Amino acid sequence: MDSRHGEDAPRPGVRLAAPCPRSGLDAGSLPDHPQGWRGGHRRGHGGRLCGSAGGDLLDLLSRIKSGRYRAPPVRRSYIPKADGSQRPLGIPTFEDKVAQRAIVMLLEAIYEQDFLPCSYGFRPGRSAHDAVHNLRTSLMTQGMRWVLDIDIRRYFDTIPHDQLRSFLDRRVTDGVVRRMIDKWLKAGVLESGSLTYATEGTPQGGVISPLLANIYLHYVLDEWVAMVVEPRLKGRHTLVRYADDFVMAFEDHLDAKRVFHVLGQRLNRYGLTLHPEKSRFIDFRFRRPGGLRHPATSGTTFDFLGFTHVWGRSLKGKNVVRQVTAKGRFARALSAVTEWCQRNRHQTILHQHAHLSAMLRGHYGYYGITGNGRRVRWYLHQVERIWKKWLSRRGRHGNFRWDRLRELLSRHPLPPARIMRQYTVPSEALHEEPDAGNLHVRVCEGGGGNVPTYSACVRKVLGRRMDVT
Repeated sequence: MDSRHGEDAPRPGVRLAAPCPRSGLDAGSLPDHPQGWRGGHRRGHGGRLCGSAGGDLLDLLSRIKSGRYRAPPVRRSYIPKADGSQRPLGIPTFEDKVAQRAIVMLLEAIYEQDFLPCSYGFRPGRSAHDAVHNLRTSLMTQGMRWVLDIDIRRYFDTIPHDQLRSFLDRRVTDGVVRRMIDKWLKAGVLESGSLTYATEGTPQGGVISPLLANIYLHYVLDEWVAMVVEPRLKGRHTLVRYADDFVMAFEDHLDAKRVFHVLGQRLNRYGLTLHPEKSRFIDFRFRRPGGLRHPATSGTTFDFLGFTHVWGRSLKGKNVVRQVTAKGRFARALSAVTEWCQRNRHQTILHQHAHLSAMLRGHYGYYGITGNGRRVRWYLHQVERIWKKWLSRRGRHGNFRWDRLRELLSRHPLPPARIMRQYTVPSEALHEEPDAGNLHVRVCEGGGGNVPTYSACVRKVLGRRMDVT
């Protein structure tokens, strides 16, 4: 509540509107904040002076439905990418995040009926582990040996606003929701004291940006593959997409080659561009004549969601797809440990131990999957070496020897390397090419097994659409 008025006094000129059934927004649509809002800015400048959390939420709801809400510009920030470049982020204000979360909660109920099973990014009940698991299952059970590893250049920054609005017109016609989305698209970016406005893109870092990005690629890619591409293919295929990162796998070489050729044209039609260096055609056969890859391809392994996919042997001697920590992600994780240990080497041992333990548990939680045990154990060993190195530099007296480190670890042990997610594929025993097995399954949801075809999933989703006006 504004500090110019009493805590219990109503704010002059503000009328709390009744819930609007047409828009689907009411007081329950806004996320609660039990301790109030501590933004420190006045209305219209991106925060709220907190008096009562409930009063602020009702005031925000009133301004949204009456059209008086002004979306403040996002603050530009940069984070490093694996290739050395900078990824731009747009950081919204706290009040803006709450408003965006309310709209996201409303739109998710609509678009979760439409999104296809191939999409995993930023969706409730789905994760990156589901995506890599289903990709591994598909590669091992369906004989798909030709992979398109696709990267869209600056996807979040190049989404055309007019085309995005036309896609939203198909499912969302409510004026309140559409007006709020337009305000966020037009809010502008504040960087180094200068305010700029763009006619394309939705800044990464906002709460609503991942959903808008999913909506755009749902129409541009997912439905196009299901409705246009799949009926024209000779063999089986699968698509696994996590936000703007996606992989397509094909049973037939010519199918993969044809799709790779037309995919760039399809994306160009909607204002998107394939990255010429990061988009690759992969020969993923585990038996290649003479051990050489096909001349039309550019590699035999590929990275997806931080894991390198490569063929290997199981303990029983079967050919299996191994998903191991990508070299770039591994190096970046160790670099973060080195930087922290160097900066905090004079902290107490207990403080350092607690933080390193948290970093290890986080690493295990994501990279601790079936087949990646060796990389996870090597990560633990490297963390111990880095810790020993910077403990030796705490003072002038010397070297922190390995026997002292072992004694320290006996009293304060680091979390042991663990496999957090055990994946089992029903057909891991099929170590021959699956052509002989006559497997006719497609992975569209869940983990492996006999599941409906991709087209069947699409027809089921499109059949239960519910238009909201």
